[in-house]
Formats: sequence, C-alpha cells, structure tokens
Amino acid sequence: MNSKKAFFVLFLIVFIDLVGFGIIIPLIPLYASSFGASPIIAAIIVAIYSLMQFFFAPIWGSISDRYGRRPVFLMTLTGSVIAYTALGSANFLWVLLIARAVAGAMAGNISTAQAYIADITTPENRAQGMGMLGAAFGLGFIFGPAIGGLLATWGGQSANYQLPSFFSAFLSFVALVLAFTFLSESLSPEVKQLKTAEQKQPRSFFRGIRVLRSQELSLLIGISFLVSFAMSALDTTLGLWAKATFNWGPAQVGYLFGLMGIFTTIMQGGLTGVLTKRFGEKKMLILGLTATTVGFLFIAGANTLPLVILGGIFLGIGPGTSIPASNSLISKFAAASSQGETMGVAQSASAFARIVGPTWAGACFGYFGSSAPFVSGAVAILIAAGLGLRVTKTIRSYSGAVGSTRS
Repeated sequence: MNSKKAFFVLFLIVFIDLVGFGIIIPLIPLYASSFGASPIIAAIIVAIYSLMQFFFAPIWGSISDRYGRRPVFLMTLTGSVIAYTALGSANFLWVLLIARAVAGAMAGNISTAQAYIADITTPENRAQGMGMLGAAFGLGFIFGPAIGGLLATWGGQSANYQLPSFFSAFLSFVALVLAFTFLSESLSPEVKQLKTAEQKQPRSFFRGIRVLRSQELSLLIGISFLVSFAMSALDTTLGLWAKATFNWGPAQVGYLFGLMGIFTTIMQGGLTGVLTKRFGEKKMLILGLTATTVGFLFIAGANTLPLVILGGIFLGIGPGTSIPASNSLISKFAAASSQGETMGVAQSASAFARIVGPTWAGACFGYFGSSAPFVSGAVAILIAAGLGLRVTKTIRSYSGAVGSTRS
C-alpha cells in the first residue's frame, strides 16, 4: 500500500472511531446520574477514562514498536467494540465504571496512530501528517456530540443512553473492519528486529519513562502536558463561565465549541502543513502557543459577544497549530525503534493533564471567580511557550541527529 492510500485509510479509521467517542463523552455524566450516581461518582466515571489512557498509552506504543502498528489497532478497536457494547448494556453503576475503564485503556491506540504517521511520512511532511490526523480528531468532536444528542432523544421525551452507546460500538466495529481489510503494516522489519534486540524484558508503563532522559523530548512532552491541562480546564468550565457571564444555555455553549472546532480543523486539515513547510515546526509551535494564550485572555476578559468570538477563534487556531507541530517534533526526536513508545508517553502525559486540569479548573472557578480558570490556562500556555523557546534553541544542534523513520 502506498503512503497516500495508507494515510487515507488511517484517517478514515481514526475519524470513525473518534465520532463514536464524541457521541458518548458529553453523555457520560448524565448516564451515570441516571443510575443515581452522585456528582463525585459521576466525575470519577468520567476521569477513569483518562486515568486508564494514562497507564496504557505507553504500553500500547511500546507493543506497536515491537510487534507492529496493525496488531495494536486490531486489538484496541476490538476492545472498544466490547467496551461500548458493555456501556449500552449496563444495568448497574459498576458495569458503567468498568466499561469506561476498558474504553480508556483501548484509547491508547492514539499514540499508535501517531507512530503510524511517523512511519509513512518524511520528516518534511511530518507536521502535515500529524495535522491531518488532528483534523480527524476535530471532525470527530464536531459530528460526534451532535449525533449523540440526536440519538439520546430519539423516539421519546426521556433520554436514551443505550442507543448512542450501541451506535458507538457499531462505529468501532466499522473501524475494525476497515483496519482488518485495508490497513497494512507500516513498521519495517528492520525496526522490529532492532526493537526486539533492544527490549527483551516485559513491557511496562514505567519503562516508557526512559524517553524523558532526552532533554528535548522532556521539554516537548512537558508542552503537551501543559496544553492539555489548559484545554481540559477550558472544556470543564467554559459552560459554567458562559452561564455566569452571559446566562447562556447548552445551545450557545455548543456553538462556541463548534466555532473552536471549525478553526482547529481548518488549521490541522490543511493550513498547518502549508505553513510548516514554509516556516518549520519550531516557529509554528511558538505561534500556536501564542495564539492560544491570546484566546484564553480574550475569554477571561470578555464582556461582549465579539470578544467571545475572537477568543473562540484564537482558541481554535492556537491548538490547531501548536499540537501538530509539537507531535511532529516529538516524533523527529524519537528513535526509529521507539516511535510508538515515545508517542505513548506523550499521550500519557496529556491524559494525566486531563485528570488534573478539570480538578484545578473547578477549584479556581469556585474560589477565585469564573474567569480564573482561563487566566491560569493562559499562564500554563505561557510556560509552555517558554519551554518551546528552549527546544527551538537546542533543536538546531540536533538537526540530522534525530532518529530517522521510514519515508
């Protein structure tokens, strides 16, 4: 399979799978509440997904480095089908909790998708490939919640949480069939042999931490953590802020998230690749982080609709620019035999941020006011930009020395 066809198949698989994820994620707190769960228990059921992703992303990444990307996709997509089916069949709260835990463990395949992109792209096209993969995520989050809302209200007044769950299982099954039928292995036999010789001991989460011995990878993974921390804080409190500031309801908040998603998808789907070829990942990373900071500050100080719209646009453009650049740089600094493992550690850091971020945002909102989470988000992104400047100063001396990947 040529790289363009492989990329199209991967894009389709990730998009379909993320639509299924997007269908479910807004409904989980309400689904838990329908079983009588308290807000704290509902929050735990939401957080268990990211917690399991935190542990399993490096493991799946390391397995994909040794045995190949395709087997990991097949295993994790099969697990997703089982998890979503269990979610729709849940008749006890503990079943809901276990189903979400399994789904989170299977979500570690995101790092494998990023490693697949690193396998089939040249260093020059890496950011464009990561951007297109990000566009699949963005589109999934645009269409998924809308489909989930429609299915949850299908055929009656009372909410139906089983139908969205079963439909998500169906989408994961479609992605599984596509992967089994059309997705070829991207990992070369040479890299597999290198990984086998390099790693004889069993896989574990803690072995993935070794990638942090590289200063550049540590800085870049720190940036991933801070961006995810800030954006998860935004996701958690934006609706509460909008209600407190403008008395907005779910529809208006949904429009604002949709605006952000559209600009993120535009950047990741095309503009990031073009701009990166001209300016390079280093400048695009700093530009994206700067735009994200501006977006947070606009939202924090917004008292009129135009300021909110500007903030939403910057918060779409910023992550849509910085995240593909960051992932591309991470893959370039990673050794050829550790692409999956390295991307897995990066995803693990992001997952941990999505556990810590909402907790911090809720505390800031409650103790310091509705704009505090966005001010703290701006500070986090500024710190990330500082780390990015350190990377851009050292990357020149490493150019040409980073682990190469098969083009």
